[in-house]
Amino acid sequence: MDFTILTLFPELITSFFEHGMISRGIEKGLIKGHCINIRDFSCNRHNTVDDRPYGGGSGMVMKPEPLQAAILHAKKKAPASQVVLMTPQGTRFSQEKAFELASGNEGLIFVCGRYEGIDERVYTTLIDEEISIGDYVMTGGELASMVIIDSIARLIPGVLGSCESWQSDSFTDDRLEYAQYTRPEEFEGLKVPEVLLSGNHEKIRLWRKSSSLQRTFLKRPDLLQKGKLDVEEKKILKQWGQELENLVRE
Repeated sequence: MDFTILTLFPELITSFFEHGMISRGIEKGLIKGHCINIRDFSCNRHNTVDDRPYGGGSGMVMKPEPLQAAILHAKKKAPASQVVLMTPQGTRFSQEKAFELASGNEGLIFVCGRYEGIDERVYTTLIDEEISIGDYVMTGGELASMVIIDSIARLIPGVLGSCESWQSDSFTDDRLEYAQYTRPEEFEGLKVPEVLLSGNHEKIRLWRKSSSLQRTFLKRPDLLQKGKLDVEEKKILKQWGQELENLVRE
């Protein structure tokens, strides 16, 4: 999959592509990472990319000419890519959206706005989709684009090394991930649950399912309304109810 980021701060993006999971995915040829400096497409010797907004007001607006040229350049290199504008006005990003973008696109071109935003004429003619990572405002779209690329890249087969790495992730099935433990077996007086040391794969699977359900119930009960309870989860809840009833009786 092809990832291209249009930015005024390429040094932020270059470092992102050169480290960790993203770097390994690029080395394996599973993904591609490109960074385009919007300032390279400025129309004057001062490399101007912004100007005062018509109608007055504070701040500056990104000029249409360099931004349009940068997007068209990116599209020429990756014609099948979808152009995405990072903006708080966009659709809220989610794990479901990550799956959609990972499976439905050959590439993504991320436009990272700055200042008060981009000229509306670029938005109406060249932007395919707007995406937000939350109801808050940042100084630019670079961090948001990296968040989304990281989330999508790990869903591409081979990038993580094992598909099981993401299949148990939080939100994959509208549940939070189960509790995790590693060595040592005891830390600060707290022990790893015995079932995880038993070697009984079926018991471990059921424990993890119960742990996932418990975490979801306590931390994100809203997720339970999105995904229906399966037979095992109903059985777990019924068992919790019986245990609570026994405690009350005591």
